[in-house]
Amino acid sequence: MLRQYVHQFGQKLVRRRRLGPREASDRCTVRRLNTLDLIALGLGGTLGNGMYILVGQVSAYEAGPAIVICYLLACLSTLLSGLCYAELAARVPCSGSAYLYSYVTMGQLCAFITGWNLILSYVMGTACVSRAWSAAFDSLIGNHISQAFQGTFSLNVPYFQATYADFFALGLVLLLTGLLFLGARESTLVNKVFTGVNLLVLSFTILSGFIKGDLHNWKLTEEDYRLATSGSSDAYSLGPLGSGGFLPFGFEGILQGAATCVYAFVGFDVIATTGKEAQDPRRSIPLGIVITIFIGFLAYFGVSAALTLMVPYYQIQPQSPLLQAFLHVGWNPARYVVAVGTLCALTSSLLGTMFTMPRLIYAMAEDGLLFRGLAQLHGRRGTPIWAILVSGMLAAVLALLLELIDLVYLVSIGTLLAYSLVAFSVLVLRYQPEQNLSKNEKIDDEIDISQWEASPWEPASEAGTSRTLKTLWFPTGTTPTLKSGHIVYGCASLLVLLLIILSLVLAQWPSQVFSGDPVLTTVAVLLLLLITGVTVIIWRQPQDPTALHFKVPALPVLPLVSIFVNIYLLMQMNTGTWVLFGVWMAVGFAIYFGYGIQHSLEENNDKQLPASTSQMLDQNMPNNESG
Repeated sequence: MLRQYVHQFGQKLVRRRRLGPREASDRCTVRRLNTLDLIALGLGGTLGNGMYILVGQVSAYEAGPAIVICYLLACLSTLLSGLCYAELAARVPCSGSAYLYSYVTMGQLCAFITGWNLILSYVMGTACVSRAWSAAFDSLIGNHISQAFQGTFSLNVPYFQATYADFFALGLVLLLTGLLFLGARESTLVNKVFTGVNLLVLSFTILSGFIKGDLHNWKLTEEDYRLATSGSSDAYSLGPLGSGGFLPFGFEGILQGAATCVYAFVGFDVIATTGKEAQDPRRSIPLGIVITIFIGFLAYFGVSAALTLMVPYYQIQPQSPLLQAFLHVGWNPARYVVAVGTLCALTSSLLGTMFTMPRLIYAMAEDGLLFRGLAQLHGRRGTPIWAILVSGMLAAVLALLLELIDLVYLVSIGTLLAYSLVAFSVLVLRYQPEQNLSKNEKIDDEIDISQWEASPWEPASEAGTSRTLKTLWFPTGTTPTLKSGHIVYGCASLLVLLLIILSLVLAQWPSQVFSGDPVLTTVAVLLLLLITGVTVIIWRQPQDPTALHFKVPALPVLPLVSIFVNIYLLMQMNTGTWVLFGVWMAVGFAIYFGYGIQHSLEENNDKQLPASTSQMLDQNMPNNESG
């Protein structure tokens, strides 16, 4: 009895969503977006808060001039994840977010974790950008807003809460929430205009930095810091010196900065969520993602280099780094040009995030994984009213109370975990038998899973064990089978565990490992050998030969490198961020196991299955075209 209950519970966790009539509506959508439109949407979401605010925080307190390396590492992590994202977009025959891709391909639990982390990224991202918009506008008018709020609404709660309650950011989020509730729609034309203005301003900033920049600012010493302190009317406004030079905070500072800079590339996933309006989604989505990440990296690299060349890193003002940089070099009128670009970029980023956030919540509620009331549509306007109101209110409260950098850390941690799940999905799916993602596959698929699940309880002969071990190195066929697919799934899960242990060792004791400590070095070498051996086992298994418009190259190495980089960057997060994230995930699991697992759409569909297989096939025959 217990065995049967555990088996049924496990099946619920890995139950995949079948594409049915809801996805058929994609065909009725006007496909008017080309690849350039998708790139503009991606850049509009990417070149926002990470460009105008994050660059100052990271360069002043975490990496100094080495912020250019931070962006390189963050770009590498995002690009690897973006390639995996692109294959999932090409594999699933409809548009959607990583949540939908995970649900269709990996199962319910993986989908919920991915979706819940994406909600965290969107909600915190909205709060981040609204707080950054407030800071940029405040700096432009002489910091009158912050001074008024600090004198009236100062918060004295330590660590998590901001120094003052930002009611301006609160009002901004509530205003846009109201517009969404009234049925406002994203405008690709407005987004293109904002993105174009942003790129022009960034180009101006980069050129200005190389004209007015000084290479000595990448070689600063204690003497320079003393001179800056003596010549400053407010010595407390200076950031830390560290050890000076190009790497003032060492390699640890670069890693911590790279983990923070992941937030800068978050916006590319809007390409997939709006892909149903693309003229050729299977080609445009992968191409748009890769080009968006590449252009974003060039822009971040150029602006961060220009900023640290114009201003010594310890004199950078994190709240408005670019505006203050032009004041520092004596180009006062240029700050107004930069201010226009700042507000355009942040507005574009905020609009993109706020339009995407309710869509994801609505999709999860419609699937039954979140409360179904969140999927309620307004009768006349057709907008998901409760998804908009709940997400908007939550983002507004967070923007009011939390410090900007704490919001950034939470966005980064949620994003890195979601990226890791996407990479894991791609790694496993490539080695699975060809899947028909429409509903008429359901019965055969579950019968196969049931048969496989029952087999481990049966006594295995010595010859059977020998054949299984031989299959690990010498598969019997050239196409994936159910057995080879489960071998890859088990090996991939083991690899994730090994990579977590290796990342923990390298993050906690890096100097001891590389200096030759006998215990830690031996542990690291053994982990590397195990990882290599298990990777070879996966590599030996046959891959799915299904032709796709895009496939991740160098499997299984590239997804594993992506997972390792993401996990290693996660290890750089501070304890407070993990505590907040743990609270968020605890709430999520309480919702899923208390409500979602019992009320999911797939659960209800299972209870309504016809008595015979033929009835099921006949009933769903018209839906075959929707896949």
